[in-house]
Amino acid sequence: MSLSERLQKREYQEIWNQYCGFLDLNIEEYMKIQNRLMEEQIQLFSSCELGSLILKGKRPQTIEEFRRMVPLTTYEDYADILLRKQAESLPGNPVIWIQTTWEGGKHPIKVAPYTRSMLDTFRNNVVACLLLATSEEKGHFSYEEGDKMLYGLAPLPYATGLLPLLLGEETDIRFLPEVKEAVNMTFSQRNKLGFKLALQKDVELFFGLGSVTYAVSQSLASSGGGSGNLRSLLGCEPHMLYRMARAKHISKKEGRPIRPKDLFGLKGFMVAGTDNRCYKDELEELWGIRPMEIFAGTEPSLIGTESWTRDGMYFFPDSCFYEFITEKDMEELEEHPDFIPQTLLMNEVLPGEKYELVLTVLKGGAFVRYRCGDVYRCVGLSNREDGTKIPRFEYIDRVPSIIDIAGFTRISENGIISAIRLSGLPVIHWTAAKEFNEQNRPFLHLYVEMESEAFVQRAVSTEILREILTTYFKYIDQDYRDLKKILGMDPLAVTVLRCGSFEAYREKNGKEIRHMNPSKRELTELIQIQKSNWR
Repeated sequence: MSLSERLQKREYQEIWNQYCGFLDLNIEEYMKIQNRLMEEQIQLFSSCELGSLILKGKRPQTIEEFRRMVPLTTYEDYADILLRKQAESLPGNPVIWIQTTWEGGKHPIKVAPYTRSMLDTFRNNVVACLLLATSEEKGHFSYEEGDKMLYGLAPLPYATGLLPLLLGEETDIRFLPEVKEAVNMTFSQRNKLGFKLALQKDVELFFGLGSVTYAVSQSLASSGGGSGNLRSLLGCEPHMLYRMARAKHISKKEGRPIRPKDLFGLKGFMVAGTDNRCYKDELEELWGIRPMEIFAGTEPSLIGTESWTRDGMYFFPDSCFYEFITEKDMEELEEHPDFIPQTLLMNEVLPGEKYELVLTVLKGGAFVRYRCGDVYRCVGLSNREDGTKIPRFEYIDRVPSIIDIAGFTRISENGIISAIRLSGLPVIHWTAAKEFNEQNRPFLHLYVEMESEAFVQRAVSTEILREILTTYFKYIDQDYRDLKKILGMDPLAVTVLRCGSFEAYREKNGKEIRHMNPSKRELTELIQIQKSNWR
């Protein structure tokens, strides 16, 4: 029975139990679901060509054997089969292929196959997210048929395009703008039309990347809510005209711009992507409702959601089988790629510890023991406030080898090398770190050493260096280009260090500083060395 049918019958408790019942599981019950589905996946995976290649012909019979026999994998292990879309080589029959960018300057795209069973799981779990986003306590939600959603995410073939497609199988939810129109629009066009329609017809739900929802919310505020455009008022419903007049009065009285909360009364607000913690507080101030964070990706599909407490994400037990690499082993892997860490399971994680997530996609998925590149902290094994008895997590960031800015671009060591090489600048040493400015906004800080200080003094300033490198980052990475175009961000800062600084660091520490995301201690030491001209 679909969500629509149950809503018509007012079976609210049954709806909650069907979609959100996983929150009532204890850890033993949770692991039973994990293990049962994983055992099914092992059989599917072991019987296909992809499985034979990764298992090297072995046939594990238990989860323990599978974890011993299958090495940790990355996309390179699947690329030959997946990029050719060799469906006959996979554990399950894909009904749709989802796409995303892979690595700027090296690989254009990566694709992931979704079986019908995976889509069914995605559908049920995205309904759970919808209900939880509109809930303030256990068992109660305010979502109704016909509610309108302002939708700020990319359409198919990107994973976020599955949400309107699959929600449409369950309920009569209206998207602003309609999906069939949105797919033919640019990002900017979709957002402008979406807000125009929201001002005319009202909106109950909002879903987008945290960074994007903040940018468009600021745009709405700075435009005065569109209330000054006579043409835009012609299609407005009477209650929206009243709200615009009231919002204008309130903002004038308080001496501030119009905020979205002055115009709309959202029931639910969902954000996806990375760096959401940088935007949540201000989004709550703008909209009057705390955003609920979810997590999804091209390879793993939809894996996690917060509850009504907005205090950490719970992983759905039927999307993926979860393993965790400890922070210590994650750092060891950065230093020694051949190191083989021992992973933990969901019933073995500890509160306060950070982990790199390792996933096996269930229901016929292609990816096994897959390092998706995301780091989480376990914030608790239970929660008295919402009554849960399973671990919950907060998203920290990408693994140190990747610098993710606002959920838009993933900058790798190869990408930085390519940008420097193409620029022709005489950079002889560099290290890059993700840092945050005074407004808690992320940016890429590149510390470079040039061939000679005289070159910098005679030829270019630090600002010109930044502009040149920015040009080449945009050239090799479409997502980096979109940071400026869509979010108005110019996320690169360049610091030129004195000649000999990197070599002095190596001599003092017996090793070079890491290229990607060195620790604050390491960066501080490098800067102190160059300031003191240590030899």
